Amino acid sequence: MKIALIGHGNMGQEIHTLLKEDNKHEIVSVSYKNITDKLDINTIKKADVAIDFTSADIVLDTIEKVASQGINLVVGTTGWYDKLSDVEKIVKKTKIGLIFGKNFSLGANIFFQIVGFSAKLFAKYGKYDVAGFEMHHTGKKDSPSGTAKKLAAVIMENFPKKKTLETGRLDRQIREDELHFASIRAGRNFGYHEVLFDSQADEVKLSHAAHSRRGFAEGAILAAQYIKGKKGIYGFEDSFLKGVIK
Repeated sequence: MKIALIGHGNMGQEIHTLLKEDNKHEIVSVSYKNITDKLDINTIKKADVAIDFTSADIVLDTIEKVASQGINLVVGTTGWYDKLSDVEKIVKKTKIGLIFGKNFSLGANIFFQIVGFSAKLFAKYGKYDVAGFEMHHTGKKDSPSGTAKKLAAVIMENFPKKKTLETGRLDRQIREDELHFASIRAGRNFGYHEVLFDSQADEVKLSHAAHSRRGFAEGAILAAQYIKGKKGIYGFEDSFLKGVIK
């Protein structure tokens, strides 16, 4: 498979390294290797799939330009989901395939399923409350993380008592129907997410800690293999949950 890398920051470099190690796929294009670089659409045309890890302020423009060339996309950039309807229109118009995700880590996606199953059980048995928090390095641009938002959605889907998400500072007593998911930014942490279920009887904690960016890169490459030759828009987490990504 011929792959174009769009963005060569920490994630782009990690994917580049894995592709070189694996030697199964060919890198035909690298855009934004330097901060002053532009989107190299001429070399992107040679790719089967483009993998985007850039920033929310340029991702919509990137998707539009790459899609206009008929190239399928893996979008790992986060923070643009308020424009999802615009992206859906682009995908439909250009008849490409696009897969996006808040977290491409295979371990994290298994963690989503564990948390969902656990939330359902704790909601059914015992008088438990639930909350969560996440921690990332100081370079993280969004807060809460996309993974935290996904975990919150999974919890609320399976824990009926929680109706709304609160991610900010609370200067009041939390309501019973609110799920509090807090964020911390410090140091070099690659990503830590914890969900806790608490009652008068006991407390159970579930956590996922990323040791490096490797797991995210592996998932992005797996997503590229999946989306090659397909049409339509797909969510990585949902596709993973359905077992179609293997």
